[in-house]
Formats: sequence, C-alpha cells, structure tokens
Amino acid sequence: MTMTTRPVVAGQVELAIEGMTCASCANRIEKKLNKLDGVTASVNYATEKARVEVRGDVSPDQLVATVEQAGYSARLPVDDAETADEAEPSDPADELRNRLLISLVLSVPVIAMAMIPALQFTNWQWLSLTLAAPVVVWGALPFHRAALTNLRHGAATMDTLISMGTLAAFGWSLYALFWGSAGTPGMTHPFEFTISRMDGSGNIYLEAAAGVTTFILAGRYFEARAKRQAGAALRALLELGAKEVSVLRGGHEQRIPVRQLVVGDRFVVRPGEKIATDGVVVEGSSAVDASMLTGESVPVEVAADDQVIGATVNVGGRVVVRATRIGADTQLAQMARMVEDAQTGKARAQRLADRISGIFVPIVLALAVATLGFWLGAEDSVAVAFTAAVAVLIIACPCALGLATPTALLVGTGRGAQLGVLIKGPEVLESTRRVDTVVLDKTGTITTGKMTLLDTVAADGEDPDQVLEFARALEHSSEHPIAAAITKGGTDFRPVVDFANIAGLGVRGVLDDHAVLVGRPRLLAEHAQPLDAALDRAARTAESEGKTVVAVGWDGKARGLLVVADTVKASSAEAITQLRGLGLTPIMLTGDNAAAARTIADQVGIDEVIAEVLPQDKLATIERLQAEGRVVAMVGDGVNDAAALARADLGLAMGTGTDVAIEASDLTLVRGDLRAAVDAIRLSRKTLSTIKGNLFWAFAYNVATIPLAMAGLLNPMLAGAAMAFSSVFVVTNSLRLRGFRSTTG
Repeated sequence: MTMTTRPVVAGQVELAIEGMTCASCANRIEKKLNKLDGVTASVNYATEKARVEVRGDVSPDQLVATVEQAGYSARLPVDDAETADEAEPSDPADELRNRLLISLVLSVPVIAMAMIPALQFTNWQWLSLTLAAPVVVWGALPFHRAALTNLRHGAATMDTLISMGTLAAFGWSLYALFWGSAGTPGMTHPFEFTISRMDGSGNIYLEAAAGVTTFILAGRYFEARAKRQAGAALRALLELGAKEVSVLRGGHEQRIPVRQLVVGDRFVVRPGEKIATDGVVVEGSSAVDASMLTGESVPVEVAADDQVIGATVNVGGRVVVRATRIGADTQLAQMARMVEDAQTGKARAQRLADRISGIFVPIVLALAVATLGFWLGAEDSVAVAFTAAVAVLIIACPCALGLATPTALLVGTGRGAQLGVLIKGPEVLESTRRVDTVVLDKTGTITTGKMTLLDTVAADGEDPDQVLEFARALEHSSEHPIAAAITKGGTDFRPVVDFANIAGLGVRGVLDDHAVLVGRPRLLAEHAQPLDAALDRAARTAESEGKTVVAVGWDGKARGLLVVADTVKASSAEAITQLRGLGLTPIMLTGDNAAAARTIADQVGIDEVIAEVLPQDKLATIERLQAEGRVVAMVGDGVNDAAALARADLGLAMGTGTDVAIEASDLTLVRGDLRAAVDAIRLSRKTLSTIKGNLFWAFAYNVATIPLAMAGLLNPMLAGAAMAFSSVFVVTNSLRLRGFRSTTG
C-alpha cells in the first residue's frame, strides 16, 4: 500500500497514540520523536496524546511513521465533519472489564481445585488446563503484547514480569501434562509443605498462571476507569457554552444553533440566559455573572460598547450583542486549549511496580540462567535442571503485585469519599509526598464565593434598621446578585411603587411617600444626595478592603451605607495552619484587586499574595513556581482555575465549584471545606506509603522462596502458599487505611 505523503506543516501537530501500557512507553515515544530534526515532542500517557512542535521539513506522516517504528500506533486528528458520522471509539476500560470477568469465572475453579485436595477428582488436571488456557492466552494478551514491545526496546516493566511468569508456569504445566507424569489419571497435589528435590514432571502450576493474570487484570481495570476521565475536563469546558441563540436577522428573532453564528451577527440575551459567544453590547444594559469563568463573585455591569464573554450569564436586563469571535477563537475555546496544554505538559509518573520490575526482571532472568547452568554442571538430570530454572521464573511473578496498588487505592479512595475527598487515580499519589507549596484561589476556595451583607452604616441621627429596611424593600424587586445579598434574611418586605432600575447604578422607587434611591454613591450624588464626611470615610475604608458599598438615601439626603462582600469561610484560617503543619507554604492567587486580596490573606494567615491575575496568568504563575524548583499543589474552583489545576503537580478542586475545575484536578474536595485539602494530602500520602509497603512485601514473600526454587526444592503447595500469603497480607495491610481519621474529628 502506498502512503500518501501529507504536506510539511510547521507549527504544532497533535497525535493520538495507541498501544501505551505504562509511562515508560510514553517516554520511549517522546525520545524517538525528539530525535527527528526540528521536532520537540511531549507525550502524555494519561491523555494518550502527543503534542509535537515542528520546525523544519517534517511531515505529519513522518511523525506517525516514527511512532509506529517505536512499536506503537498513531493517528492524526481529522476534521469534525469527517468524524461526525463515526461511532464513538470503544472505551479501553470496557474491554478490560470483559477480559477480567471472563478470566475471573474461569480462574476461580482452577485455583480452588489446586488448593483444595478434596476437589481433585480423577482427571481434574485436564479440566484445569481447559479453564486456564483461555485466561493465560487471551486474558493476558495485553501483557504479552506489551512485553514483546518492551523486549524490542530492551526494556522490562511489570508487563514483562507478568508475561514471563505466567507463560513459564503455563509452559511447564503443558510439559508436565503431556510429557511428564502430571497427566496420569488420579494425579493429585497433596496439601503438604515438605521440601524435597524433584524433577517437576508431576507438578502443574496452572492456578498460579490463571490467578496472577486475573488479579493483575483487576488492578489494570481499576486504573483504566480512573484514567478515562483525563479528557473530561475539555468536554466539560465545551459544554459550558450556550447551545442555541436568538439571532436578529431581517428584523426578526430567529432561534438557531450557536455553531451557525457568524462574526457580526446580532443576538438577543434575556435575563438568566447564557451569552452565546464573545461580543460587544450594542443595545441595553445589564449585569453579567462571570463567576463561572473568572471566579469572582461580584457581577460586572455592562452597557453599550462593553465587551462580554461567551458562556457568562446575563443576570440583569435584556441586551443585544454583536458577535466578535466565534468557535475556536472565543475565550472559552482558548481556555480549553490551555487546559489541554497543561495536561499534556504535566509530569508523568511511572508506576512504582514498573520501576521495580525494570530492576527485578533482569535479576530474575540472570538467576534462572545461573540455576540452569549450575544443575547442568552438577551432572544432575536435565529435567531437574529445567524444573529449578522454571520454578525461579514462576515464583518471581507474585499475584500480590497486581493487588498492591488497586487494593490500597480502593480502600483509600473509599475512606476518602467518606471524608469528602475523591482521589482520581494512583498516578496522583506520588505528587503528594513531594509537594512543598500550595497555591490557593481566593473566591470560592478561601471565601464562600457568595456576596454577604456585612454591615449597615447609618448617618448621624439615622436608624440603621430603617436604612436596611428601606434598602431591602427596593432591592426585593431587583434581580441583581448584590440585591439578593441585601434582601437575604429579610421578611415582610414593604410595598414599593414607581420602581425603576437605573442601568449600572442602582434602583429607585417610592416607599411610604418617600422617594428612595439605593445604589452606587455616584447615583445619589447625581440626585444631589452626596455622602457626608463620615459616610464618605466609611465608604472609602470599605472599598480599600475590596468590599462593595451600596448607598441608601431618601427625601434628598444620603441616610446610610450597606457594606457587601465575599466572606471568609469559617474553617479557612484553621486549614491554612494545618497546611503549614504539613510543611507546605501557602500562596494566595486571585484575579481580585490587591487590597481585597491582602485583607482576606491577613484574616487567614497567608503571607504571600499574587493578585489581579487573568486565567492565563494563573497558569503562568504555576509554571514560574515550578521553574523555581517548587513542587506545587493548586486549590481552586472556577473555570479560570482549570488550566492551573491541570498544570500543577497536584490539583485539588473544591466540589462546590465548576465541573471543569473538578475534571481538570487530581483530587476533588466534596465538602467545599478547605480543611478537606489537608485531609486529602494526608490521606494521599498514607495511601502512597501503603502502596509502597504492599509492593515491598509482594516481592519480599516471593523473593524469599527464590532460593528454594534455585535449589530445586519448590513444590506447588509452597508456590501456592507464597502466592496466597502475600495476597492476604497486601489486602490486610490496605484495610488499615479504613482507620484514617480526619483533622476535623
């Protein structure tokens, strides 16, 4: 078949990679691509994508060919139009689940017959072979393929260990059944642990081969389920936007899908609707809630000629907007790209088991060869020599290795869920141990994210209760979020006549024959009701602390002020103290003004504040801190935090925040309580130490029996006991995580 060479494309190319089984696979592909002249590649195992910068005469097809030469497959992205009619790709987790379920059904009777002599009826060994063969050949096929790929590159991972051990056990069992004495009717494996030398021709290890495969398939399935969430942040981002829009064409409103909008179209946005795309207000005025994108709780007042952003919510009056950017050019789409770039650039954690296997496998192979050579040189029978060598390979494949990570993760995540902490997957745990800096978003993370009435300041001689009562009566008719903060907690609102909303300034109306104004101090000044000296000082002080001031006046005079602001969560200061206790340096990162940020930081005990930053600045700040050598955790809740959460070494999202932030993070704090971040890091560190302990003992029990295998003294009962004992230990050790206690009691 002749390949059609695509034109050279300078710039950035994205490849979808298939066939990777571990982080070392991603590293191999990355090195292979980077050897090409003018190519800088970054491969992400989690998202299964390669981001390639091309500067030179390299075509996309050359990139695909290079990946294929490394033993993997790659494909170039195609236009949406081409993929519109294509079926959704199959989920790898679904395929693994099918392999796991079938292998489990077949393996249970094989293990039971091998371990319980009472079940060893005449010719039971042949039923074991019938049941175990599909498990070892088909169930373990992903491991065999990966081991072959690793072999071509001279590397060894956990897949190599699994494939080598299961095939050795299965192969020797076939030899013993067809050419040895194990196939004799009436053959049994007595339940005894006597140590004696044998030629192995009467022993089968089918339960070890089938059991190991099933256990490790279970572990891989749990990992695949966590991994498939990697692209969910991008899907969540794109779903934030409006789906339909009321566009003005030919003087009439017409409801169309958003994708049909073109630059220059004018569209109508009513109160409560999402703004369809980036644009400029051409008619009307309103307040726009941009908290979903900016994270800031105070709505932005907009009028003619003001810019608005797609996916933000119109909470005030009806406006007409002219579209200025659509599709991939909008701010929402740019933020989606930032999240994907951050995920692609994130450090790749290689499974601990793979790292250990890379050292362990060559040692085991060397020991097996040495054992074979020793027994052949000792002039013993060839059968005894091969029995001892194969026994070394069999005992080196502990099924507990497959349980080490998933059991600890299962118990740890279950306990975390009870405490309001959701852990995405095993690869995030290693970061928690190394983190030394925690970056905290302000709004919705340290603070409640909602406007709250903090204070009522009355002018001399005025009653504060009356000032609040008049303000609540008027604001009760307003849809503005600040109005909601003022009216919250009020009852029996007095009737107002001649109510009117004054765009961008406030409201007015008549209450008990009093002409009342409620709004910005400027509104009262324009109606000859300026603040007196005391009220003006109070207003300036509040505004310097980042609070919002609402002035109230009637009958030609300013009567008082209402101070509204986002408030600090009750538990935030305690959480900051606890984070410091874990050895972390807290930094506040916010788009709010410096004065407001400093006030909040002082309340909770944070020394370092980075304020007035845009979403892309948040991402740049995380990268700068990492460039300084810090290992950074980020805690946030808004869409504007998503890219920073994805780029941080450890991303923690408040469960009260947006879906995008949650999907882009590594850990989710369901309660919305910052103390949950402390629990998350403590629990993650504890789970990681449990996984490490499991891995150590999973190897240790089996390594301890390698000398017996080398001496030719290993029988099936000892092999089975080592497998069972190590598995029971790993499960029991993992269950200790259920006793983890929260800092909140």
